[in-house]
Amino acid sequence: MKISNWILTGSLLLLSACASTPPTNFYVLEPLSKPSASATSAAKKHLIGVGPISIPALIERQKIVTRTAANGVEIAEFHQWASPLKENITQVLTHNLSLLMPGDVVRSYPWGAFGSVDYRIIVDVVRFDTQPGKFANLETSWAIMNEKNHQILTHGRSRIEQPLSDASYTGTVHALSALLGEFSRELSQALVKIK
Repeated sequence: MKISNWILTGSLLLLSACASTPPTNFYVLEPLSKPSASATSAAKKHLIGVGPISIPALIERQKIVTRTAANGVEIAEFHQWASPLKENITQVLTHNLSLLMPGDVVRSYPWGAFGSVDYRIIVDVVRFDTQPGKFANLETSWAIMNEKNHQILTHGRSRIEQPLSDASYTGTVHALSALLGEFSRELSQALVKIK
């Protein structure tokens, strides 16, 4: 009789612990909603491919990673990306560039079903994170290549940082989306110069 009471008590405690687990929240990066005033239209339509994009192993996970003091990181158990982060970044950059360069056709990697492209944008993300209450940070190295002869036409490094007053995960994702918007503008300006 005592053993069954212990089992029953243990089961009730386990059930109550499970019942108090908070729900998991899922997030996606958002593209620009409309082109900026500096959106350009090309005289000749070009096919632009975005990708491949590489991201650090630290953030290539479902759980959202934020920075803490003293070079620490926090991996959120209940705040996660709704889709693989690398794919989400590629989709957002593709969408943003489509808005910013309405005279061109922009496709994300791999674009085999759409045939070949004229230019390929290769992006290596070095940092893409936030320190809640302090800043949001995006660092990349990138290159734009002529896909026909595989010649690099231009390349650069981008470092975009903005203050982050909202420490919530919603604020974090919004800030990261804004960084991608600014980076998309830099890429569109680089494309205009080479065409």
